[in-house]
Amino acid sequence: MKIVHTRGELELARSDYADRAVAFVPTMGALHQGHRRLLQRAHEDPSAALFVSIFVNPLQFAPGEDLDRYPRPIEADLAMCEAEGADLVFVPGDEELYAGGAPAVTVTAGALGDVLEGRTRPGHFDGVLTVVTKLFNLVRPSAAYFGQKDAQQLALVRRMVRDLDMPVEVVGVPTVRDDDGLALSSRNVYLDADHRTQALALSRALNAAAASGPHGVHAVFEEAQAVLAGAPGVKLDYLELRDADTFGAVDGHTTHALLLVAAWVGGTRLIDNATLDLGVTVER
Repeated sequence: MKIVHTRGELELARSDYADRAVAFVPTMGALHQGHRRLLQRAHEDPSAALFVSIFVNPLQFAPGEDLDRYPRPIEADLAMCEAEGADLVFVPGDEELYAGGAPAVTVTAGALGDVLEGRTRPGHFDGVLTVVTKLFNLVRPSAAYFGQKDAQQLALVRRMVRDLDMPVEVVGVPTVRDDDGLALSSRNVYLDADHRTQALALSRALNAAAASGPHGVHAVFEEAQAVLAGAPGVKLDYLELRDADTFGAVDGHTTHALLLVAAWVGGTRLIDNATLDLGVTVER
């Protein structure tokens, strides 16, 4: 496995794979079993080289968020990449990707970037799409792999690739969960034992909603809200339903929907989602 830190090193290494497709997994490090699944999925094509990036992107953190304390266990991250067969890992510093400081020209997420996560974290998705664009331009992958837990991010990357005619296949990989149902996240390390137990309310709420899906939207919200309202230590940020195929608003023809939840547990903000089969036309 080759580890590179600069654009020049990446370009030189990339030339060694000029005749091969590149499967790319962009990450912010602090890799867990969910990332391992991304690496495994990307490595399923034996003809493609597996490239990974590890970069904690400052553009997607607002003032007061956890940029400075975001976990950076680089040795463990590199060990996982090597164990899963990565051919190359790109580990740039801030000065390498943003040599002149924050870029004057960025990619905007548009209206979809202003709702849900974007409403709580203004500018977050502009930062995500800007760094993904830069990484796509530098790595030049044929396919890139993203987790479905970050459903809005996945939807926006797909929309960006479509709208800007980028020659990259965007592959969504299902959320990986611990045995108790908690969705894996790099921020789970912030949870103490009590907060981790409290955080299970998110997956319980989604499971309750999924079971009520065939009864329509009102039943979905009632079941999920009942679980969350009775969960100590959980402060709800949002609970919203979106069309799972378009990420647009649910309308009277939607049967395949995505229920998304964000909540604070102690000092940690967590997100999760579940796909629901509503089974009937719905009203909202």
